[in-house]
Amino acid sequence: MKGVVFAGDRRVAFQDFADPTPGPGEVVLEIKASGMCGSDLKFYRAAPGEAAKSLGFSSTRAIIAGHEPCGLVAAVGSGVSEREARVGQRVMVHHYRGCGVCPHCSTGWMQLCDEGVAEVYGLTGHGAHAPYMVVPARTLVTLPDELSFETGAAISCGTGTAWGALKRLDLTGDQTIAIFGQGPVGLSATQLASAMGARVIALDISNERLARAKEFGADVLINPTETNAVDAIREATHGLGAHATLDSSSSSEARRQAAQSVRTWGKACFVGEGGQVTLDVSPDMLRRQVTIIGSWTFSTVGQAECATFVADRKIKVDDLFTHRWKLDQADEAYKLFDRQTTGKGVFLM
Repeated sequence: MKGVVFAGDRRVAFQDFADPTPGPGEVVLEIKASGMCGSDLKFYRAAPGEAAKSLGFSSTRAIIAGHEPCGLVAAVGSGVSEREARVGQRVMVHHYRGCGVCPHCSTGWMQLCDEGVAEVYGLTGHGAHAPYMVVPARTLVTLPDELSFETGAAISCGTGTAWGALKRLDLTGDQTIAIFGQGPVGLSATQLASAMGARVIALDISNERLARAKEFGADVLINPTETNAVDAIREATHGLGAHATLDSSSSSEARRQAAQSVRTWGKACFVGEGGQVTLDVSPDMLRRQVTIIGSWTFSTVGQAECATFVADRKIKVDDLFTHRWKLDQADEAYKLFDRQTTGKGVFLM
């Protein structure tokens, strides 16, 4: 089969790979939708081999990209019970493989494996930008019948990551949240927070993305290049600041503003990968009792909860996608996505 590989320096390649077969405890998925995630761009832009090294991996073998898999179980290996997986089952994938038995893995947090993450699909283990993919059965999360494969792909990382961050913030419907960055994760957070009943302040330096945030439920729009973000958030919250903030941009300035724009006893959550932030500890944190939270994706349990929430409330997650591609359009797709001015893309098989 053909698979899409990040070849380094903003290049993709199509390479031949053997059709996968399931080993003990594994299943093969027929991929129906494979999402494009903002974190892909770090690996797409990196020099050859550098992306894996940044996460502590030294593998130099060609890896199929894509860590937002959704599809059908096509084959089941030995030792997999029908309760775990069955041929034809509609599933998403939790895109990490850990040891499977430590306290974190056994509670669905495989990315926090006590032995170290064995694989990150799409980076150190073959991902979903291909017709088929093999994964441990324990990484599967059932896709509700009401949801499309595209929605399942989004929940498998971007939308699921937004859900995980909102749950870490304990967001409630009577609160106001300011969400910095309206890329795929930030826009998902806007959509989910609005569905939870919260008042959403959306921030982005792109007016095009802010317009989309309005469509997805944002109540207040702020472009930090046109106004002082902290002042604007306080003005929109009776001078108090937001109850919670979420940064999905990875911008050091946005993170600083996220901490400064919460009210006393507020919570700021950093979900964007990489980068740094400098805070003046006393005024930015201590003297206002501010809590800073880091949130790294979600557990298998959280992924299932997110899917149920989306299905029960009929949230139009599919609307996140502005572009739908075939695998042979991967070069064009990532060149467009790299501009970071559009919405989310997905490959459909």
